[in-house]
Amino acid sequence: MKNQSKHENYEILNLIGYGLAKFDMRFVKCFGFKTKTSFYENIVQRGIADTIGTVKNRQDLFDPFFDNNGRKGWWQKGDAYIHRKIHIDSLFGLLDVDDFTKIARSYLQGKSSIPAKTDEEISPLAKTKFKQLQITGREAELFFMNNFNGIDFFQNGVLEDARMFGDGYDFQIDVRRHFFLAEIKGLRTDYGSIRMTQKEFKTAKEYENDYALVVVTNLDGVPRMNIVFNPTNKINFTMQTINSKQINYHTSSLKWR
Repeated sequence: MKNQSKHENYEILNLIGYGLAKFDMRFVKCFGFKTKTSFYENIVQRGIADTIGTVKNRQDLFDPFFDNNGRKGWWQKGDAYIHRKIHIDSLFGLLDVDDFTKIARSYLQGKSSIPAKTDEEISPLAKTKFKQLQITGREAELFFMNNFNGIDFFQNGVLEDARMFGDGYDFQIDVRRHFFLAEIKGLRTDYGSIRMTQKEFKTAKEYENDYALVVVTNLDGVPRMNIVFNPTNKINFTMQTINSKQINYHTSSLKWR
């Protein structure tokens, strides 16, 4: 059986590579180091990477996506890994080097037994975004949003985001007034199970061939979109019932001004 788990330090290595590619020595100095080599060595000492080369490689991966840094990096890979930049951009792309470094240091503090030497206050919103970085589904959705036109059925279509409505699908694609619904799932490798909620399953049954289950696989490497129309008819799903208790807090009736 193939390994279904991602690298345990996938997110922080991506953050570090992104920071090095975008901010170069300013990122290193914000960590308190005078040279990249000393910074690399510290990351290895923390157990985030096995070798200095691992850290360098992660910078090489992001270098081609920042034209102003003067480095080509893994230019020969084209846009194979651009989904990682897009994912980080969506959460932290507007931050300057100081604030971005705070995020990276906060992450390091949680991943390493060596203190990250920071007493900086991280905003609640930054902490929320930090958690979003670890959610596979979000990364898959962003990949789909930036690549859906590569699917033959959706070419030249207009994408509308429906995630906030919770109506059993993530996106609607209008292709010359023919409407498709798409539900996006993500997997770190090319092997694993996916889950549909009762609402998603019911909506898929209702719309049949106009409902597409899009499974974005191999997010740890070069992602690939697998599309299945009418998925409830073409894939064998097993119903599982999960009993959970939801707790709410109510006030008495109050007069509000």
